[in-house]
Amino acid sequence: MIPVTPLIAIGEDELSWHFTRARGPGGQRVNKVSTAVSLRFDAAGSPSLPEDVRARLLSLAGHRATGEGVIVIRAERFRTVSRNREDAMERLLELIRAAAVKPKARRATRPGKGARQRRLDAKRRRSATKRGRGRVDDDA
Repeated sequence: MIPVTPLIAIGEDELSWHFTRARGPGGQRVNKVSTAVSLRFDAAGSPSLPEDVRARLLSLAGHRATGEGVIVIRAERFRTVSRNREDAMERLLELIRAAAVKPKARRATRPGKGARQRRLDAKRRRSATKRGRGRVDDDA
């Protein structure tokens, strides 16, 4: 089990790893060694995640989540498989930790008396400014 938070831990059997050749520079070995890592985590079918965390995780994952609810994280920042594995794992754990935080409920508030007064005063000043831009009488 991989501890994510004090209440959430995911099993290693829930993760699947796939190794491919990384893009970008790498010299003579770039087309020979599969150092890029794709980590797949089935968030929709994971028994380790509570339902509310699962919903937040899939919305936070954005384009990294497939239509079936599988989160795919690709890591190719480093030149070794082990470092890329660690990087992908850490990014997945960060995502789950962010989803585990419950959003603060918004409490409806109303503007105070001073704020209402300031708003009305500003409207009066703006109105007076615009009234001053009217047509000029030639009587005087």
